Amino acid sequence: MAVRIRIKIIVDQRGVEEVALLNSGYEAPSAQLLISVDTAERLGLWPPRRSIKAEFETAGGVLRAWLCPKAGRVKVLAEDAESKEVEADIVISPLADEPLISDALAEELEIAVESFGRGLWRFRWEPHSKLRQGL
Repeated sequence: MAVRIRIKIIVDQRGVEEVALLNSGYEAPSAQLLISVDTAERLGLWPPRRSIKAEFETAGGVLRAWLCPKAGRVKVLAEDAESKEVEADIVISPLADEPLISDALAEELEIAVESFGRGLWRFRWEPHSKLRQGL
């Protein structure tokens, strides 16, 4: 099992709620959220205008995508709590089928993964006994 959480992505006045995958292997120098072209369309980011063509090294090889620096805000939506909103770089990938949260974005959102294998997580400010099940 992986850790998937509900997030809200906000770009300008548009907001979209989606389930995103926490990806510990998505190492980024800044808070980044990788999204699909479909999600980018719903957020008004596609076709890309304020973006930079970029290449990302992945386990599967080079990913060509569009980087939109500081283009959005992201927050986690849990049943009984929400994270703060965090400014994030949006990466638009033609290969993405679900949003991916980078390590730096997870840190900014104050997410603590307790078990990737069982899909357990909590907010860092919650007691260790408060375990949440990923979606």
